[in-house]
Amino acid sequence: MVLERDLEEVAAKQDDLPNVDDVYDEDEEIAIADVFDREFVTERTDFESFDELVAESPSEAGSAVELETVPHGEWDEFVAERTDFDDEETFVLAARDHWVAKRLDLA
Repeated sequence: MVLERDLEEVAAKQDDLPNVDDVYDEDEEIAIADVFDREFVTERTDFESFDELVAESPSEAGSAVELETVPHGEWDEFVAERTDFDDEETFVLAARDHWVAKRLDLA
């Protein structure tokens, strides 16, 4: 899995990165389930899917679609206990990097 700290390094070694317009349309809505895909979630958390993670989280949501906000401290604590990350920010950034690496065929 490509992590944020080495994403740029890996990309710099590629001779044939796709054009950004071929990878992502800025008007395209990105589904949260695409960013937190099964591969990322199973490798980096105690869960099999992002929906399962959300259902067990301190939110009232039963799935990713229902997830809106969770009190910051509660979410950070949950992420630290049930994932490979210390807090929500590092969790989200790692998922973003995973998504980017897959879109660029770097993963």
